[in-house]
Amino acid sequence: VQLQAYGGGLVQPGGFLRLSCVVFGSISSFNNMGWYRQSPGKQRESVAVIRSGGSTNYEDSVKGRFTISRDNAKNMMYLQMNSLKPEDTAVYYCHGTMWVDEGDGMGYTTHYWGQGTLVTVSS
Repeated sequence: VQLQAYGGGLVQPGGFLRLSCVVFGSISSFNNMGWYRQSPGKQRESVAVIRSGGSTNYEDSVKGRFTISRDNAKNMMYLQMNSLKPEDTAVYYCHGTMWVDEGDGMGYTTHYWGQGTLVTVSS
């Protein structure tokens, strides 16, 4: 299974972008999927999460501006980013977690990361 993110670019403050994440494999295999971002000098942070049941969570600074979605039929995940601000500038990564069942109630979580896509918000 591989993830590949794309859709980043340069946008002016107040603009919008849509990031896409292609899942080479079955997106249905993932429990949770999400988007992370990392700015220079900062730790990678979670931006948005979507669970297999469709529930979502957002980092406080993007609530009301970003929307995460997934299309299981197309093996795609998206992040619609509106009203972009300069502080949204970062490399954005798509991420997924998968539970590996070893039987007898045992198992472990594996993490998958896509390569980053750069979003620059600047006038």
